[in-house]
Amino acid sequence: MGEMISHHSASLGEYGDAVETRLKELQNQRVIERVWEGDHTVWKPEPEEISNRLGWLRIAEAMKEALPEIKGVVESVRSEGYTHALLLGMGGSSLAPEVFREVFGVREGYLDLAVLDSTDPDAVLRYEESLDLSRTLFVVSTKSGGTVETFSFFKYFFNRVVGEVGPENAGRHFIAITDPGSGLAKTADACGFRATFLNDPNIGGRYSALSHFGLVPAALVGTDVDRLLERATEMARQCRSPASENPGALLGAVIGELARFRERDKLTLLAVPPFDSFGAWAEQLVAESTGKEGVGILPITGEPVGRPEDYSDDRVFVHLSSREDGPDDGISAAVEELATAGHPVVRLRLRDRYGLGAEVFRWEMATAVAGHVLGINPFDQPNVESAKTLARDMVETYRLKGELPEPEPSLREGGISVYHAGDCEGLAGALADFLAGARQSDYVALQAYIRPDPETTEALQRMRVLIRDRLQLATTVGYGPRFLHSTGQLHKGDGGNGLFIQFTADPSQDLAIPDEPGSTGSFLTFGILERAQALGDGRALEKAGRRFIRFHLGEDVVGSLERLLEGLS
Repeated sequence: MGEMISHHSASLGEYGDAVETRLKELQNQRVIERVWEGDHTVWKPEPEEISNRLGWLRIAEAMKEALPEIKGVVESVRSEGYTHALLLGMGGSSLAPEVFREVFGVREGYLDLAVLDSTDPDAVLRYEESLDLSRTLFVVSTKSGGTVETFSFFKYFFNRVVGEVGPENAGRHFIAITDPGSGLAKTADACGFRATFLNDPNIGGRYSALSHFGLVPAALVGTDVDRLLERATEMARQCRSPASENPGALLGAVIGELARFRERDKLTLLAVPPFDSFGAWAEQLVAESTGKEGVGILPITGEPVGRPEDYSDDRVFVHLSSREDGPDDGISAAVEELATAGHPVVRLRLRDRYGLGAEVFRWEMATAVAGHVLGINPFDQPNVESAKTLARDMVETYRLKGELPEPEPSLREGGISVYHAGDCEGLAGALADFLAGARQSDYVALQAYIRPDPETTEALQRMRVLIRDRLQLATTVGYGPRFLHSTGQLHKGDGGNGLFIQFTADPSQDLAIPDEPGSTGSFLTFGILERAQALGDGRALEKAGRRFIRFHLGEDVVGSLERLLEGLS
């Protein structure tokens, strides 16, 4: 197909004609015009969770009016000597802020932002010990206003701030981002928050990057949010064009058409610095939007680029770069080798870092178009609640009985317990035997309900690369419960071609979650909550008929992962 629009090209080989046909169908059926008209029949005959989920189409333009209020709050905390911000959120509330922080860095004199989206007690404690709470602003961010992880973080840190600055001043260290009328909005008022930003309720969490959920954190680190919105608005204008000239429709037609019949349903994002963090945001957008009704597009992010022969014929690659790029660790050359070998490749080249605003909108439109191509509703998440419900059941059991309903392990060896291992001979065979059941075009998901740190991540990355190179299987890595708000929908809603390897561990110490902000009472800890979420997710996967195995790694997480790696080598 060659050069399609400025900074967008593709090498699609045998799939080129199918994509061209799809673009003509989009044009003949007026799909793009109908999207902008808010026509729910683009996706489904009924309007539920569609008509009230299209606010993202015009939010970049609408948010320009909200910038003075946002900037006013940012200037007030800067003038009062705040140096850090900690965002408490999950999924759509946390992923875009994380990307903005990584791409734009922290401008001099602004707040250094971190994101807490892990219920692992060691992760919570790391921020408590590293931050000066008297100079930290906490951003409590949840669309629904009742996300259990976010509220647990808030209650914990609110009590810590009360102990640091006193109950009369604690609320000034918190701001809220939520929907109108939510439980968080009421809590923020009761606890005297510095500010509450009420978002457009007609936007789903994963489409909210250009709303308050993304722009307030971006402004705190000193991002030029005016410029970011200008680029997004420019892309939105281009995405009103006919399908064959529309950057969002073009990308959506490619990823949607190639994923049909599960031919090329592993969307592999290869991004060069500083855009390598973009994949985590795109992962949620694509996976939660398309993984349902027995179909799905599986985003592969963070996987080191391999040789053409390391991949099966189930991949489509998207190469994200910009004119500002420095060294790219050989990614660009590897992408060209992949294209030469016949793998479909899409190349997206941004003008500069602020092209990220345009890219966010392009991917939102592309995901909406891909949903149309696949015949599903890209705005709902019908399977997300399954793991949450089972986790709540686990917590209720703990409340009543003082213990979680842990099953008996299949085997124990060297401090590692294995669940659902089958008839393997010892630890060395457990993982190998599980992977031996993989079929062509399957994928392997490593689900880590353990402490997120560089050493653990490095071990998990080595494991995924070993599995990919040995079995030519696509791999994903996700920390729990973070991934439940990202790829969790796809895991239970796609065609069932995933193998799920869950890791749990014993935290070095546990932390009590207050029952209420300001209260000393507590029946639940972060360690118990994390374990309940892992058990609930495992049960949900098994109920959905998914292939599942769990390794409890004990206290030596990295050492236990190394032992499992040795068994694969």
